[in-house]
Amino acid sequence: MAPNALPVISLAQPAETAAQALGASFASYGFAMVSDHGIDPALIDRAWDLTARFFALPEARKLAWHQPGMAGARGYTPFGREIAKGARASDLKEFWHIGRERPAFHPLLSPSMPPNVWPDKPDGFLDVFEPLFASFDRTGALILSHIARFLDLAPDWFEPAIADGNSVLRLLHYPPIGDHSEGAIRAGAHEDINLITLLLGAEEAGLELLTRVGEWIAVNPPEGALVVNIGDMLQRLTNHALPSTTHRVRNPQGARAQRSRYSMPFFLHLRSDFLIRTLPGCVSEAAPDRYPVPVTADAFLQERLAEIGLK
Repeated sequence: MAPNALPVISLAQPAETAAQALGASFASYGFAMVSDHGIDPALIDRAWDLTARFFALPEARKLAWHQPGMAGARGYTPFGREIAKGARASDLKEFWHIGRERPAFHPLLSPSMPPNVWPDKPDGFLDVFEPLFASFDRTGALILSHIARFLDLAPDWFEPAIADGNSVLRLLHYPPIGDHSEGAIRAGAHEDINLITLLLGAEEAGLELLTRVGEWIAVNPPEGALVVNIGDMLQRLTNHALPSTTHRVRNPQGARAQRSRYSMPFFLHLRSDFLIRTLPGCVSEAAPDRYPVPVTADAFLQERLAEIGLK
């Protein structure tokens, strides 16, 4: 394995073996790459096709599904609306958000967990992305069970914490680089807000993470593999034992700059009412509690949405 290269970890291997391999990668990098994740390749192919077709629609048509005042929680968010915390220029991207389908009377429905918006074009959007959301959900829960084992918790520790969680599937389009790119990149250096992120589409070059020694390294999974990274909520829960690593999507050079880039991150979130309280097993004399005051997952989310310009 090349220096600083992330290993590819099979989720088909015995649970304890996978747990230790994933935990070691997360503890060192905040990132891991996983194979044998169980998400149907045919479903993924259909999702890529629909994603490209949706973003190829005229801007006025896409804006019909923009939801002002919803902080980008559902539907379409136009180009240039999101900005990395502390950045001077907005990211060069547009995206669509799909959340958990819940009955109208569900107790966790709120402005931050509204009903989904489904476009009427291209055809088949709901039929593909509803089962894809469910597949990401299952794979994410499996990865969290491995993380729980690594942290010496019961394998099902996260199950009640993520039940009906405010997870989001994002369909991302980075258009070809043009004159508007002055001083901006496709995704500025940032950390994710949520518990863990599962990412499809990183095979296309551009995703980089910042190591603990301050070096940017490329994250290039083999075809079909997922990239998984730790978010700020899990970093806080583990008292930084599992770090939320800074990452970015840099601008391509040459002919690649004239091509669109698509990716599909699934931001796995806690329940909105879950109280993020530092795990006792992650606190010691050498590692005192950085977060003695707990916070609900939704309060944490709202604070961060304001920081990235969506609220």
